[in-house]
Amino acid sequence: MKFLHISDLHIGKRLNEFSLIDDQKYILDQILHIARSKQVQAVLIAGDLYDKPVPSAEAVRVLDTFLTDLADAGLKVFAVSGNHDSPERIAFGAQLMKGRGVYVSPVYAGAAVKIPMTDAYGELFVHLLPFVKPAVLRHVLEQEAQADAGLPESYHDAVKAAVERMEIDTSKRNILVAHQFVTGAGRCDSEDISVGGMDNVDAEVFEPFDYVALGHLHSPQSVGRETVRYCGTPLKYSFSEAEQVKSVTIVDCAAKGQLTLETVPLAPLHDMRKIRGAYLEVTARSFYEDTNTEDYVQITLTDEEDVPDGLSKLRIIYPGLMQLLYDNSRTKQNRMVELAEGAEQKSELELFLEFYEMQNNQPMSQEQAAFVQKLIEQDAE
Repeated sequence: MKFLHISDLHIGKRLNEFSLIDDQKYILDQILHIARSKQVQAVLIAGDLYDKPVPSAEAVRVLDTFLTDLADAGLKVFAVSGNHDSPERIAFGAQLMKGRGVYVSPVYAGAAVKIPMTDAYGELFVHLLPFVKPAVLRHVLEQEAQADAGLPESYHDAVKAAVERMEIDTSKRNILVAHQFVTGAGRCDSEDISVGGMDNVDAEVFEPFDYVALGHLHSPQSVGRETVRYCGTPLKYSFSEAEQVKSVTIVDCAAKGQLTLETVPLAPLHDMRKIRGAYLEVTARSFYEDTNTEDYVQITLTDEEDVPDGLSKLRIIYPGLMQLLYDNSRTKQNRMVELAEGAEQKSELELFLEFYEMQNNQPMSQEQAAFVQKLIEQDAE
């Protein structure tokens, strides 16, 4: 059985005041075409369907069209809400939609949805776990009078408790669709950052599952093992992603223990690029004539003096100019002053966390942060 894994659609997103709705329509049509050409049986959507909890009417129409097109193509859909979504709005109409093979996670109330499927290799179960916070699991356990069992304080404990409550037959094939931050994964500027890695979840929590279709992080990557995977966003949502090749992940699930992954690249309507040089250089026809000037661009000018009305002038050539920056002796001096002032306003813990992440390319875990805080407090006594 073949699945197509996508996540973090962020439908309705605006970037630097540019609406990306046409780009999103274009890429969703491309995803539908890939699903058909790869002959997948189902699509896994791992959260952040919308960019805001209260999406615009146009964003709702775009998602409605996409889900309808998938259902009309005979594909099953398994979707969960993410941290950008309103769980209640995503869950609306779930009972009706499952009649068309579109399964959407309800608001989490202590049990994750489990949908059976069958192919030539037997039964397979898809589990839907929407984005959960520790407070959600604490509320569930308190309602069930299980407070004496220990209430989860961290995201790791919350997700672990949610997984332990699932009915998982490990002799069968099990796929989980979830939206969380797994420890060790790399982040981008377009993601919500939790100070100190407080939202970390260890990959070992997902051990019972044959494949974990993750959302929340925008870079395609596997964490812990190849089959615990973020597919990444279908579009670039920050210039920190400019060098990435966006893709969808195809999951081919044969017999138990026989699972293969394939990434299929996506071609956007407008790419996102960084341009650097002096004003006369980047406006020379020889510089841009062989490029797509309709792309979304960030231009860094190296001129010592600011170009009067530079943004408007450059948009004549580059209408998709989103950011205009300067890199010269003045801006370098300003950055040094800002860094010094910023350091003065930060706590010892925040400075240590930043240093750790710079050195290790990943945030510190909650347990490590708590240990460092304890050392700082001891030193202050």
